[in-house]
Amino acid sequence: MKTVALRDPWLSTLLPDGWPVGGSTLITGPGGSGKPLIGSAVAAEWLRAGGSVVFMSLQYPDHQFIVAGLRNVAGLEVADHAGRVAYLELDASMDGLEQAADDRIRANLVKPDIWDEALERGCELVPDSGPGILVLGSALNLLLFSPTYGAALLERMKATLQGDGRRTYLFSVSSSAKKEMIEELEELADNLIMSWSERDPFRLFMRIERMPGVSFVPTEVELPITPETLSEVKAVADHSRRRVIPQVSEL
Repeated sequence: MKTVALRDPWLSTLLPDGWPVGGSTLITGPGGSGKPLIGSAVAAEWLRAGGSVVFMSLQYPDHQFIVAGLRNVAGLEVADHAGRVAYLELDASMDGLEQAADDRIRANLVKPDIWDEALERGCELVPDSGPGILVLGSALNLLLFSPTYGAALLERMKATLQGDGRRTYLFSVSSSAKKEMIEELEELADNLIMSWSERDPFRLFMRIERMPGVSFVPTEVELPITPETLSEVKAVADHSRRRVIPQVSEL
């Protein structure tokens, strides 16, 4: 299987042969357990390998949070990879979608048909180069709070995780709510990673549960994240609960 080399010691310890190209990976764990930070580390390696990344990070109010996360977690400057990064931004007040900038699409991702269109449009904004296109979606569980579209969106997510052979998918979801729905996604993804946190002092951990086709070490590792970054993770999680969930719950 083709892989992308990993430079960060905490990742390469678990995946000595690199991150698999193709298929789908789900990172799951309680809220505030560092899931988007793991995704940022993988995205940075993907870009360094010459690939493209489409971010669909629903917990962030603005794409600049993603830019800052890549800098703080992986030491990567997005500006150095211009043209190979695109962003899908959630706007639950819209009926459809619009291209807000050369690298950004704003869309009502709560609606299942818009989910499909936004993913396709986002991937059209970046080249299919190097290891290809990585679609990185985080906090996708927020969409499942929609009483009208939640069940249909779950089916869209499941279909996306099954993939079409054209792209690599890395999704993260919180297991703190919608437990039965999250379990369906856990069962369907090709690869599964668990994350969790400990308090006093606050620390983040991850473990690979399954990743067929590549060699991996099934042990836990602590994420080497600074206290400042951990505080930012908590602040963003609080923002998601206060702003995004009420909006989605009305649809």
